Amino acid sequence: MSKTAVDPAEMRFNTKSERKGRRGTESQKEEVLRVGRMTQVVEDQTPATKTSHCQRDNALLWRESHNAAQCIKEVEKWPPESETQHSDSEEENQEEEESTSCPTDAMQVGDPAERNHLAAPDGGWGWVVLVATMLVLSLTLAFPSCIGIFYTDLQTEFNATNTETSWVPAIMTATLHAGGPLCSILVERFGCRATVMVGGLLSGLGMAFSALARTITDIYITSGITGLGFCLSFQPSVTIMGQYFERRRVFANALSSTGTAVGLSSLPLISNALLSQFGWRGSFLILGGVLLNCCVCGAVMRPIASGPNKPRHSQVSDKPNNLSLQQETKGLKDSVKTALCGFIAFLHRHMAFDLLVSNARYCAYAVGVTWMTLGCVVPLVYLVPYATHHNIEIDCAAFLMFILGLVNITVRPTAALVLGMPRFRGSSSFVYVFAGAVLVNGLSNCICGASASFEALLVYVVIFGLSMSVAGSLLYTVLMDTVEMSRFPSALGLLCMLESGTHLIGPPLAGMLVDHTGQYSYVFYACSVCVSTASLFLVGFFYFLDSKRDEKEKKNSTKTLSDLYQKPVVILDPDCQYVSSKRRASGNTVYVTSV
Repeated sequence: MSKTAVDPAEMRFNTKSERKGRRGTESQKEEVLRVGRMTQVVEDQTPATKTSHCQRDNALLWRESHNAAQCIKEVEKWPPESETQHSDSEEENQEEEESTSCPTDAMQVGDPAERNHLAAPDGGWGWVVLVATMLVLSLTLAFPSCIGIFYTDLQTEFNATNTETSWVPAIMTATLHAGGPLCSILVERFGCRATVMVGGLLSGLGMAFSALARTITDIYITSGITGLGFCLSFQPSVTIMGQYFERRRVFANALSSTGTAVGLSSLPLISNALLSQFGWRGSFLILGGVLLNCCVCGAVMRPIASGPNKPRHSQVSDKPNNLSLQQETKGLKDSVKTALCGFIAFLHRHMAFDLLVSNARYCAYAVGVTWMTLGCVVPLVYLVPYATHHNIEIDCAAFLMFILGLVNITVRPTAALVLGMPRFRGSSSFVYVFAGAVLVNGLSNCICGASASFEALLVYVVIFGLSMSVAGSLLYTVLMDTVEMSRFPSALGLLCMLESGTHLIGPPLAGMLVDHTGQYSYVFYACSVCVSTASLFLVGFFYFLDSKRDEKEKKNSTKTLSDLYQKPVVILDPDCQYVSSKRRASGNTVYVTSV
């Protein structure tokens, strides 16, 4: 009878079964029983019928069979397969929950729609969210421009200079953009809907408290509160709209940006009417009530999928605390490392500083847009004071702002329809269209600086509005093309924070220029230089990056084609003989086999 060798590997339990209390499945039981039956045959054999060299093998087989018998006894103690699978599934679910409890970016922790990564519906309730976003943008981004209507009254009331008065819209606009990290945290924790509603409440209360101000410093504080509310309403609105639209994202972004145009055209007229009837204090109180409508807009911004966030529970050990000084020191070091890692993860989720190093396109876009904002907001603040300074009535100056907003209302939907066409989807040239519009916007400021007549200002606001509409409709589209959607909230937050610095210093610098020169025209010339140079920087840098990328792709494609069509190298023996294809191969023919 032939001897049967037993593989010792068959006798081992896998590490997972040992870790789970040596539980096994039915297939493992059958395997151990099979090994036991094979070795039992060896035990039943008579030693007298074997040779000396077989006795040594039988001794080894007997020892292995003894181990197999012990394994059989332990197998009988294992729980049934159903219980094992149930416990295994519970532990696997627990491991999956632990592995997903620490996401790496903000989009995995925020709204349920962001956590589940569901496909954008590109319609349906998204159109309601789009309308709500338009209203939010009309009440937030366009609101600082109507402060110019109250510019002269605030100077008279508090006996302030141009520099001191210009801090009011500067602080409001700066906090609107600087609150990006805080906004990202609130969106991650509470979702876009709740954050927008909180922002509407803060902006309304801040504007209402401005009516009670007794000094210009009080206006600074309330302007900061109002601007923070604008930030909490504006950024989540853009974020959730990007979740609802993917295929029509360019069209949705351009159409939602018309909300800013609606605010630019309507808020100055409303503010002028309120100022003539109720004064600046009553106007601020009424405008505070109008800003509360952001809460209504936020209420309709429901996430794509519903589901509460799973709370994270900490495990508390019941073991006594008998740690030595060395162990406590080690634990303190581990705590410091954990806190440092948590802080780095926080920066990664909310600030996206790593994109400034790892993503050259985002870095260039952030620098260009930040430099551009130094001069693109100042004309909106100083247009009305510039017109009234040259003996143009306040009603006509407000009408200029209305024309500016009306041009935006007309052009932005047109830009949305054109840029949202299928032939433009996925295009990488949006950044050049954006930079071209910014260049025209910057050069148009020279018209305003050269002449202060109503006709010249009317031409200026038309050209300024056209270029502003195209640039505004592509601002967030280019950003979405620059970074992946999962990093968009943190990228937008960092970009807004960088913009806040230039928004904060832009109007005060313009006010200082007016106080020292006594001329508003120098302000518009300075804005022209800032915006135009930012446009040239964007064109040059992105052209360099695109050329480098195209050169790399061309090199890779050429290398791939050369590898595809390259003939294999054949090493021939010197004695090889070739025969004609017409002749039949003879026995002396040497065939090449080494390739």
